[in-house]
Amino acid sequence: MIDRLNQIYPVRYTAFIVALGATVLSLFAVLMSGAGGWLLLIFTALSALGVYDLRQRQHAILRNYPIIGHLRFMLEAIRPELRQYFLESETEASPFSRAQRSLVYARAKGQSDKRPFGTQLDVSATGYEWITHSLAPSRLIDHNFRLKIGGESCTQPYEISLFNISAMSFGALSANAIMALNKGAQMGGFAHDTGEGSISRHHRHHGGDLIWEVGSGYFGCRDAQGRFSQERFIENALSPQVKMIEIKLSQGAKPGHGGVLLGPKVTAEIAEARGVLMGQDCVSPSNHSSFSTPVELLQFVQQLRSLSQGKPIGFKLCIGHPWEWFSIAKAMHETQILPDFIVVDGSEGGTGAAPLEFSNHIGTPLQEGLRLVHNTLVGLNLRNKIHLGASGKIINGFDMARAIALGADWCNSARGFMFALGCIQAQTCHSGNCPTGVTTQDPQRQKALVVGDKAQRVSNFHRLTLESLKELLEAAGLKGPSDLRLHHFMRRINAYETRSLADLFPRVPPGILADRTFIAETSSLPEVFRTYWDQANTHQFMPDTVH
Repeated sequence: MIDRLNQIYPVRYTAFIVALGATVLSLFAVLMSGAGGWLLLIFTALSALGVYDLRQRQHAILRNYPIIGHLRFMLEAIRPELRQYFLESETEASPFSRAQRSLVYARAKGQSDKRPFGTQLDVSATGYEWITHSLAPSRLIDHNFRLKIGGESCTQPYEISLFNISAMSFGALSANAIMALNKGAQMGGFAHDTGEGSISRHHRHHGGDLIWEVGSGYFGCRDAQGRFSQERFIENALSPQVKMIEIKLSQGAKPGHGGVLLGPKVTAEIAEARGVLMGQDCVSPSNHSSFSTPVELLQFVQQLRSLSQGKPIGFKLCIGHPWEWFSIAKAMHETQILPDFIVVDGSEGGTGAAPLEFSNHIGTPLQEGLRLVHNTLVGLNLRNKIHLGASGKIINGFDMARAIALGADWCNSARGFMFALGCIQAQTCHSGNCPTGVTTQDPQRQKALVVGDKAQRVSNFHRLTLESLKELLEAAGLKGPSDLRLHHFMRRINAYETRSLADLFPRVPPGILADRTFIAETSSLPEVFRTYWDQANTHQFMPDTVH
């Protein structure tokens, strides 16, 4: 019944339709009896408001929910008083608090992000973190921090921004959302990761820089059987818009889990982008068919670099079994086939829908995973040859600064840029009923997201987040992001103790993993290395033995 009604008019327009109907009835009442003029004025005003809501371009909520959508903004206005006595605090909501979302909204709109009356965080609570400041602040000329990605084997290096759009596929996001993100990236001069759904026409429309993610389904570079196709890969890889190519080994949202996009959801546009048949189930396996060992993975990296004519090639993973990462690292050291970059995805990240057990209890959080990868590369004397990206709940300058101190060279954000598009954390992403048009394939709902307006917000959010990083660096007396170290960060352990992150995340001496074959008794190494390093095998992901 609801589907039938939606064919006549969207149910979400009910308030507007009721207002129009009431206006007509009130008009008849006035004409027939001369009474009810005040009702006519009220319903005429509501109808006019509904027309305005449908035509305005700033608020997707009002375009999708004319008239009734104003209730949200009314509650926003009175919420500080309600919250103080009845509702949750600014810092309690999950996955992102109201304070975090409000910060993104303000920066995206170019509004002031300043807050009065001091912090709302409990500075005496376990886990509270801060960056130590200097009595001799520095002065940096620009916030447009960039670095060159590309090793010795790369002939087309890329100057990447330190803050970029993390992997989100067309299909998971709407066409308008993809176009707004890419136009924002083009305006701001930063990169847009395609996600494993490949490069759609909407990614190409505005010409923003792309990081093409190649997942286990090989979307955009697959043959009819779903295996890797060199010919299809070359077609996309040689596009000037594609600046880097990223092999997805696993993702923070659901590491070790494949996916299926059911046939009815595989539209003509999605089929075109992914290289699959419209209307048929689109399967993303849990593992790759092009390699099955660490050495074969690196050979695949080398193959893609050759086929792309020397573009930066890397891989993304969420750390799971440490010995599997160690086996890849050992293979890099032994073969000297190196990726140009590695992106570490934290288990707290992820925009895609996943089983609750995977969201809550699978994968290593970003801080621990990133530090393990950084330390391993330092121990093999490879850190200066491979750049590290980081993703996982990074939405402000402090998040970026901490990730860089832990070992990242640059940061990616997915949900932060979704908020910049207008996402309100309704958490209906998988249902097709996204109220803001960000994560829906409903052509009517996504019309509410006006590409030009949201692209400017995406660009604003990027710029102002990097400006906040610049201000933090200046307050700490540093000359640039590369000067950040863990000893600049403190964490409260309990009510009576604070410690530097340098104490909580020990460093590995340079070259120590390259010089020793048996390290179980090396006391200077963190336990994870002493326990699992010697178990890692470059010719298989499974360990020889596990203690």
